[in-house]
Amino acid sequence: MNQEFTRLRTLNPAHQFTILLSATRRGARLARLLTREQLRSWGTPFEDGEQIVAELANNAVLHGHVPGRSFRLVLTLAATDTLRIEVTDARAEELPREAGLPVADAESGRGLFLVEAYADRWGTEPGPAPCKTVWAEIDAVAAGRGT
Repeated sequence: MNQEFTRLRTLNPAHQFTILLSATRRGARLARLLTREQLRSWGTPFEDGEQIVAELANNAVLHGHVPGRSFRLVLTLAATDTLRIEVTDARAEELPREAGLPVADAESGRGLFLVEAYADRWGTEPGPAPCKTVWAEIDAVAAGRGT
C-alpha cells in the first residue's frame, strides 16, 4: 500500500462532492452511479474514478459495516487536476490488506488490486474514532490520463 500523502486538503479544491450513503449493496451501487454523474458534470473523465469508488464502497459495505451506520463518499477535484476519492466507514480496526492478486479461482479479493491499478496513490487514514478513511488519488484526471 502506498502511504504517500498529498496536500489536497490544504489546496483550494476546484470542486468537491460529499454524501452519506447506507452501508448496503444498494448504497455502494449508488456511490458508483453518483460518482459517474458528478465527475461527468465536472467535465472530467469518470471511468477510473467510478471503478475506484465501486471497489472502495463495496469494501466499506463488506468489511466496514456497523449496523445503523453509514459510509461517507468524498470526491475532491483539485485545481491541479488531481482527483481524490475518500470512503470513510465505521470500522477503524478493519484495515485493508496489502493489494495483491488472489489465487485464480478465488471469488473475491481483487478490489484493492484494482484500486492500486487505477490510482496513482492510495492509503488509509485513521479517525475520527471509530472510523477510518480509505483514499485514492488520480493525477491529471481532467487531462484524460485515466480514460
